[in-house]
Amino acid sequence: MRGWTGPLGLYVPGESWVHRSPSGVKLLLLLGATAVVATVPSLPLALGGVMTAVLLAWSAGLPAKPQLRTLRRVLLSLAPWGAIVWWQRGGDEAVELVFDLATALLLAAVLTATTRADALADSLTRACRPLDRWGFSSERFALMVALMLRAIPVLFATFSDVQEAARARGLGRSPQAYLVPFALRTVGRAQTTGDALTARGL
Repeated sequence: MRGWTGPLGLYVPGESWVHRSPSGVKLLLLLGATAVVATVPSLPLALGGVMTAVLLAWSAGLPAKPQLRTLRRVLLSLAPWGAIVWWQRGGDEAVELVFDLATALLLAAVLTATTRADALADSLTRACRPLDRWGFSSERFALMVALMLRAIPVLFATFSDVQEAARARGLGRSPQAYLVPFALRTVGRAQTTGDALTARGL
């Protein structure tokens, strides 16, 4: 089994009930669960969302250690947002916000880890096809979402690479030492992707 790289990471082949569930159903459940935790102010609900996402990952047979590492990274990455909300609105709302966002990210990670990219793109295309009569391009929208899902794990990997390079130079505590290379690499990759799409008439 291939390793699970983190939020919106690689597809992990498997035969679990999560893998076998229709991609459209999983996408709807993701959107519904995200809408619920985002609109219902409840700390127990937010915590339950995170636990549910972890349980789904376990049910899908995703490796345990990467799951825990992913959960830790997600919580750490959301900590600054939580600190701002804590300062403005108090601790309860800050913790709830962090868990709400963690729920959305982890559920999305389970979706992309148990659903092939082509199946997900097909589901999005079918769902949006009725909008084509008003000039909306369902195929282009599906392509855009697929590119976004592929870009996120690449961004995580790029950020990790530049951080390690900065630490190797003894500049691990200097944000400029890794934020500038990260921005340059990200813009360069975006330009390359755009050029490739333009060459294909997209």
